[in-house]
Amino acid sequence: MAGYFEAAPDGGAAIALDEVEISILRSLAVQFLELVGPGPGGSADDSDPLAALLADGPTQPPSDPALARLFPNAYCDPNKASDAAAEAASAEFRRYTENDLRARKREDALAVVHALDALTPAGDRGAVLRVDGDQAQRWLGTLNDLRLTIGTRLEVDEDPDSELYRLPDEDPRKPLMMAYMWLGGLQESLIETLLP
Repeated sequence: MAGYFEAAPDGGAAIALDEVEISILRSLAVQFLELVGPGPGGSADDSDPLAALLADGPTQPPSDPALARLFPNAYCDPNKASDAAAEAASAEFRRYTENDLRARKREDALAVVHALDALTPAGDRGAVLRVDGDQAQRWLGTLNDLRLTIGTRLEVDEDPDSELYRLPDEDPRKPLMMAYMWLGGLQESLIETLLP
């Protein structure tokens, strides 16, 4: 394995990760968990699950651009003028769905952290991570969320000639851009292993 996911002989996917790669992925996932937040009620472990289930979510989009990208409006076209009916429908949709979406993103990122914590690198060889179908879906979701977050922070666009792809080593954005591209490679290789 060359740092990307490959089909595992027994099904699922596998990737060899060295200590640095494990550390980077874990750090990004933990930072993502901090960004998404602890959930309704302000704590990760609400004492009344029914109250948490029935709690209304927010009705306004997040002010943080990365969170707004992760939790976009459902019925508003950002390229069109504001429409009161679409904004009301988006607010209502957000109210009933955002808490669950945040919870799923937290669960997926936490599963990634736990999988990385379970690895035991063996010297220079690193460790091999194996994921089955359900775990692979969690990894895909988290890799996508990490890329969206980093891409939003860096203001990555679809221009292949963007200066972001040719940053000099001394540019403080370069490590994040390298992480963005690496996560894209991981995501693409994992998708390819899951295709029939």
